[in-house]
Amino acid sequence: MGRGRLRIYLGAAPGVGKTYAMLAEAHRRVGRGTDCVVACVSHHDRPRTLAVLEGLERVPVCEGASGASGAEMDVDAVLARRPAVALVDDLAHTNAPGSRNAKRWRDVEELLAAGIEVVSTVNIQHLESLGDVVESITGVREPDTVPDEVVRRADQIELVDMDPQALRRRLAHGNVYRPDEVDAALSNYFRPGNLTALRELALLWTADRVDEYLQQYRGEHGIRTTWQARERIVVGLTGGPEGRTLIRRAARIAARGSGSEILAVYVARSDGLTSASPNELALQRTLVEDLGGSFHHVIGDEVPQALLEFARGVNATQVVLGSSRRKAWQYVLGPGVGATVARDSGPDLDVHIVTHEEVARGRGLPVARGRRLGRSRVLWGWLTGVAGPALLTLLLTHTDADLGLANDMLLFLSLTVASALLGGLAPSLASAAFGSLLLNWFFAPPLYRFTVADPKNVVALAVFFGVAVAVASVVDLAARRTHQAARLRAESEVLSFLAGSVLRVGVSPPGPGAETALDALLERVRETFSMESVALLERAGDTEPWTSAGRIGPCPVGRPEDADVDVPVGDHLALALSGRVLPAEDRRVLGAFAAQAAVVLDRQRLVDQADQARKLAEGNKIRTALLAAVSHDLRTPLAGIKAAVSSLRSDDVEWSEEDQAELLAGIEAGADRLDHLVGNLLDMSRLQTGTVTPLLRPTDLDEVVPMALGGVPDGSAELDVPETLPMVEVDRGLLERAVANVVENAVKYSPGAAPVLVSASALAERVEVRVVDRGPGVPDEAKERIFEPFQRFGDAPRGAGVGLGLAVARGFAEAMGGTLTAEDTPGGGLTMVLTLRAVPARSASGPPAPPSLEKAGPR
Repeated sequence: MGRGRLRIYLGAAPGVGKTYAMLAEAHRRVGRGTDCVVACVSHHDRPRTLAVLEGLERVPVCEGASGASGAEMDVDAVLARRPAVALVDDLAHTNAPGSRNAKRWRDVEELLAAGIEVVSTVNIQHLESLGDVVESITGVREPDTVPDEVVRRADQIELVDMDPQALRRRLAHGNVYRPDEVDAALSNYFRPGNLTALRELALLWTADRVDEYLQQYRGEHGIRTTWQARERIVVGLTGGPEGRTLIRRAARIAARGSGSEILAVYVARSDGLTSASPNELALQRTLVEDLGGSFHHVIGDEVPQALLEFARGVNATQVVLGSSRRKAWQYVLGPGVGATVARDSGPDLDVHIVTHEEVARGRGLPVARGRRLGRSRVLWGWLTGVAGPALLTLLLTHTDADLGLANDMLLFLSLTVASALLGGLAPSLASAAFGSLLLNWFFAPPLYRFTVADPKNVVALAVFFGVAVAVASVVDLAARRTHQAARLRAESEVLSFLAGSVLRVGVSPPGPGAETALDALLERVRETFSMESVALLERAGDTEPWTSAGRIGPCPVGRPEDADVDVPVGDHLALALSGRVLPAEDRRVLGAFAAQAAVVLDRQRLVDQADQARKLAEGNKIRTALLAAVSHDLRTPLAGIKAAVSSLRSDDVEWSEEDQAELLAGIEAGADRLDHLVGNLLDMSRLQTGTVTPLLRPTDLDEVVPMALGGVPDGSAELDVPETLPMVEVDRGLLERAVANVVENAVKYSPGAAPVLVSASALAERVEVRVVDRGPGVPDEAKERIFEPFQRFGDAPRGAGVGLGLAVARGFAEAMGGTLTAEDTPGGGLTMVLTLRAVPARSASGPPAPPSLEKAGPR
């Protein structure tokens, strides 16, 4: 039995109509005779959804189970029914406790494994990888998510989209929410900007999914030509200063069309140190990433072919290259990268040649590599040294020009010098010997014999051979010195970069960038030496196994013995490289990289230790502040209690019943105040040590918030918490303490004639509790400082508390997955906003809850 197919309707936003589209598809399939049933659907009693649901067979759901989208799907019943197609709404839904699986998408996996085709729905904001992005856009963290891979594996994904203004009109007409919920939805989650951003996320995600399928199809069918389905612009970089101009030019080209992609690529030869400036490449990498593109490093001996293979491999449509930096005479050696790419690109790949300030200024000295000359240079040297004299002989013997033996020798000598320039010493020596033989045979009398009649010609031939060898040696020596100077220059650039990085590491502040610095350094090693992977390995002792302290590239080695190149750094640290064996002259620079990697690793650990020390210092600071607070704020209620008790026990005074009652009331008030202070201190201690473990459960705010007002005088606070609010996922005890601290702080600063207002409202998938006072307010620069421990703002009198109330309240709110922020009250004062996560649906015992945002219909 084969696996069932999965079709998903992906909604760009809640309420676009994906459930409606799924049910309409079911009617089409039933009309074609397909056995199709509704396994689970979230209709929320909406008339249009119920109308399209009519006429479809529905599998009974689990009795007594209620989750975020109604009754739970009965997987066993669907498997027993074994339809050809099952409709399962809300793929990201979290099942009720005690269900067969924790998530609905796992239920769907069982149906697919049984050979049942499934049609399902999901909104873009429920994809796991987009949770942070959606939260930054809408301010709502979606509790129900589905892994992206589950959706990507679907056989068919259909995007259900709608214009933001049309969706807002649908809400305004009451097709999604009840009339009393429409205004809050339109002013919060369903703002035009939010809907536009969600729509763009959905379109981009779907486009990536389509692109993956396109790449897979092209690979399976061996298609190498470019399909211009999406603009991809490849920027060829040389590591020279013109690279930034090319990247900016490519960005302007990409801006002409939506969805264009920029890919910057640097091609390094596989035979040693690269010819690019490491600093310049780092700047270009940063620039292209800032412009939304990606940087790629590939290895290839033939730069034009490597560049074209990369462009065709990513299905690029355009290539941006810079005009050649060659001087005019250097074109004798070949047409250059730009001309070769333009010639071989074919009709499906556009090539842009961009001018820049470095045109025709020369390419500078080449950087020496493991082999001083490339294979093509050596080949041309041999062709010039061997084939050149033969062609010259053919030309001279078939023409009537009689130049004389001396001129003939000069022509042959020029070929020997050219072969030395191109291929080095060996081709030039062969050219000198071969030229001498040709001169003796064809041009020195007697002709066509290896004997020389005139002694002068013997001297001439000997001088020719000696001069040729001498000139070839001098030219080769000069080339060697030139390459050595270039290598030293390249090494000095790399060492200069390392020295600068040491200074940057030394002066940069500690932070999470230490690990990134190590990764960047290893990436620089990989790029500089054209390796496949680099790993920094360490071990605790000589007999301990090696562990990875940092690694870059695919399949890094786990032991130095398995690497192509390893450089020990001390006794228990080694830099291991895989890809090729490096020549001995590269070891010096590699050793400098290894030493720098050890420095970065040590600094990373020092940063961690400094962070721990900072936390200890913060703890000491809190303890110091605690002692200062205890010296007065805790002694004040104790002094009042002690005085009242001493007065009651005194035999010198006869206290009346009213006086005794007043003294006892003072004792009780002081004890309550002391209990409150000690409770806050203990709560702050728990928060500082991370031992607060909330027990989250669905809770009604109208059951908890009134209890939190018991500590303030009657009439000092007004309560407005509707009973129709959705339940919140909180710890009842922590919520009560947090609200109590916020309300008590507001009452403390609010004028007596203006009671504090405590209200609550539902906004999207969250519930907000607002505590509004009409006090003096707090400046914007102090709004975050008031939440720090032992902070009291303004002219709060001594004895009014130790400054822990708001710090404890925020700590409890964050422990429950909520937030506590401060806002200005219109007209003066301060508003504390406590945001809590709403439960998508109430329990069966509670009154029916309003529909949640992600279950908006019709779909």
